[in-house]
Amino acid sequence: MAKVKSKRQELITDIRNILGDGMVDVELDPKHYEQGIDLAVDRYRQKSGNSTEEAYIFLQLQQDVNEYTLAKEVIEVKEIYRRSVAGSTGGIDLDPFELAYTNLYFLQGGRIGGLMTWDAFAQYQEVVKRLFGGYINFKYVTEKQKLILMRRPRNAENVLLQVYMEKPDETLITQRYSRPWIRDYALAQCKMMLGEARSKYNSLPGAQGNVSMNGNDLKNEAQTAIEKLEREIETYGTGEDPLTFVIG
Repeated sequence: MAKVKSKRQELITDIRNILGDGMVDVELDPKHYEQGIDLAVDRYRQKSGNSTEEAYIFLQLQQDVNEYTLAKEVIEVKEIYRRSVAGSTGGIDLDPFELAYTNLYFLQGGRIGGLMTWDAFAQYQEVVKRLFGGYINFKYVTEKQKLILMRRPRNAENVLLQVYMEKPDETLITQRYSRPWIRDYALAQCKMMLGEARSKYNSLPGAQGNVSMNGNDLKNEAQTAIEKLEREIETYGTGEDPLTFVIG
């Protein structure tokens, strides 16, 4: 049974073919192709907003524990949502869609209260959360993936985290917008490494005389391609959301 290639291996095959491997001798080892892709992915993560995604994850809080280590892919925690306040173990966020009398409010809104009662109850929940600990103050240290709560949990509790996470390498390599950019940037890096090696010698002896090396030409091509790709990200050409308006 034939072994299925990973997306990274398919990308390496594309780069080798573009460099003409098989028709000419390309002096790069597998580790050089891997390095080129790693450099491209790192640069894409640094420059492109398309390299992250919003997600929701659950976290089980432990009693008297206020520091937690999250997955390394988490780069920012935006909000913590909980179902109870003041350390209680019971839920306070009633879901009106699960209550029998809700249908009565909707069906007889003109006589009983309808959506106005719904809105008043939602505002009541908001005030209760602000006054009695419904919101958890926290600090997230990205370098250590540490989530630090500014309080000591009194009971075990399951909370929901709204986070921004890095997209996996495999996702970036396969996406329609990021894949061409990463391929071209990795190709430029491979040309730069190949050019550095070939520029050590101006020529090499051959059967019919000296053979000139194209190291400097490869480095110039690579630098031009890198500058072009950098501008492409700055002009939102790789899937980023452009700015709406700028004041100032």
